[in-house]
Amino acid sequence: MRLEQILFTQGFGTRHECRGLIVNGHVTINQTVVEDPQSDFDVNGLVFSVDGVNWPYVEKAIIAMNKPTGYECSRKPLHHPSVLSLLPAPLRNRGVQPVGRLDEDTTGLLILTDDGALIHRLTHPKKHVSKIYRVTAKHAMTQEMFGRLLEGVMLDGEREKVAADDLVQIDDYVFEMQITQGKYHQVKRMVAAVGNRVSALHRVALGNYHLPDDLTASKWRFIRREELI
Repeated sequence: MRLEQILFTQGFGTRHECRGLIVNGHVTINQTVVEDPQSDFDVNGLVFSVDGVNWPYVEKAIIAMNKPTGYECSRKPLHHPSVLSLLPAPLRNRGVQPVGRLDEDTTGLLILTDDGALIHRLTHPKKHVSKIYRVTAKHAMTQEMFGRLLEGVMLDGEREKVAADDLVQIDDYVFEMQITQGKYHQVKRMVAAVGNRVSALHRVALGNYHLPDDLTASKWRFIRREELI
């Protein structure tokens, strides 16, 4: 693929802007400045540098982010900054978007991608993609509460009970809950249905991917589709 096209597909601006980056010496491959926009490169495993920042060529970008509190999962946020503002401009330019939404006060694993088929695969209700949340309750949880969550609770506006797929108690107030549905404010509403309240919510896993310990709040990294599903 021509270098000009590579930069264009990776979100570095219009074709004219990408051509300008190249001819003005901003692009490096294998530690060599490349100034010919028509230079051809094999994109398999390609890593290029723009202004000293390394970028792997990815046909579809898949990003894992540790979402901090105080950010909205929206391109047009209403009250808080968008999580997209935590990404560099090339990723925003190529149309990366959150897979589902975490509330402004919910933290943890957020997947972002420009792969429409993957978004559908991860969010379609019939696919039953697993999500695990670490829940901090306002009041101590009881075994009766845990039992009701596993058996299923009725939420306002729903016709059938919604149940947790698995629960792991960490202490009296903290537990991890696995669900495969994606209903609005589901975890908070389920906990409220058993007579408690969520004071903090942190997603630790989506599909097969678990939030790495070394991915700190606000940070992100590229991941592969095979790591998710």
